[in-house]
Amino acid sequence: MTAEPKTNEEVIDVGIPEETVETEVIVPEAVVPEASLRGRGPRGRGGDRDRRGPRGPRRRGDERRSEFAQKMLGIRRVARVMAGGRRFNFSVCIVLGDKKGRVGVGLGKAMDTQLAIEKASRHAKRNMITLDLTKTNSIKHNVGAKYAASVVEIRPSPGRGLVAGSAVRAVLELAGVTDVTAKILSRSHNSINNARAAMAALKQIEKK
Repeated sequence: MTAEPKTNEEVIDVGIPEETVETEVIVPEAVVPEASLRGRGPRGRGGDRDRRGPRGPRRRGDERRSEFAQKMLGIRRVARVMAGGRRFNFSVCIVLGDKKGRVGVGLGKAMDTQLAIEKASRHAKRNMITLDLTKTNSIKHNVGAKYAASVVEIRPSPGRGLVAGSAVRAVLELAGVTDVTAKILSRSHNSINNARAAMAALKQIEKK
């Protein structure tokens, strides 16, 4: 007697033991633990789950904003010639101010732009000055100063607003100065020197 050939279904049934067959178990909703249901409703412990990021909940300290507004005057890539070749860094100039009479200019250098910005911000806070302004946020008298090749003059002009340009306008805006007219008397187009010349001029009306 010859044995009948086995079909594909019989071969599959014989090759897979009964114990290894995977079965899908449907768990009723009432059996789901209460801990897994937290965060679905607005009153649960995790009601603000949508505010969480991929690495966990946000911290309140990250949401705080600095009291100073900032404006970047320029970013440059500078090179230093070393024995093994050139080493490149980034130079960043930033103006910080609260628009209430406090302003500062800072310069930072680092191999990374973000680190250079942080250094410039710390430098600007260390060199910050407080101005003695009038009730209309203007200056009391004409001021002028020279820094390197830059010469800046600032004059009060009631009712005209802020009339200035280049980096001098950024310094005056973040300081909260209005109703003045500023003019660059030199031919220098260096924004960093112009900003420092404006700071030197504003130091003449600094609070003692």
